[in-house]
Amino acid sequence: MDTRSTFDPPAPKKRRRKKAPLAVAGWREWAGFPALGVERIKAKLDTGAKTSAIHAFKVKTMTREDGTLWAEFYLHPVQKRRRPEIFCAAPIVDRRRIKSSNGKSEERIVVRTMLRLGEKEWPIDLSLTNRDEMGFRLLIGRDALRRRFIVDPSASFLLGK
Repeated sequence: MDTRSTFDPPAPKKRRRKKAPLAVAGWREWAGFPALGVERIKAKLDTGAKTSAIHAFKVKTMTREDGTLWAEFYLHPVQKRRRPEIFCAAPIVDRRRIKSSNGKSEERIVVRTMLRLGEKEWPIDLSLTNRDEMGFRLLIGRDALRRRFIVDPSASFLLGK
């Protein structure tokens, strides 16, 4: 006698792993770029901007002996100050047309480097541009923040120095 059922039992439900809650960051925070020698720089966390951007000047591109393309540039890590100047070098990952807050589109060099924000550290893409006239020399966009932080626009410096 056949004891098989005429219908298939439902597939077992997949258990979803509970995600850790995202850390809450303020709209401005202290950040660092360990690989660039920048211990701390004041950053604006901007979920309206896709790509992160940093004020860079004296930008030069070069090809290393291994064939990789790198950018050499200088930073002013302190707002509204031209000292100190920090020399930096990072691998170029792209050249992108990026629309700035004033609506103008420009081609920018994009480098990849490690960002430290609070206790977290991870690689981000960072466009090099002239932000000298902007309020913040560093803008951290939503691509860098995604799945790591929720930004509280009413708070500042929640992650410490």
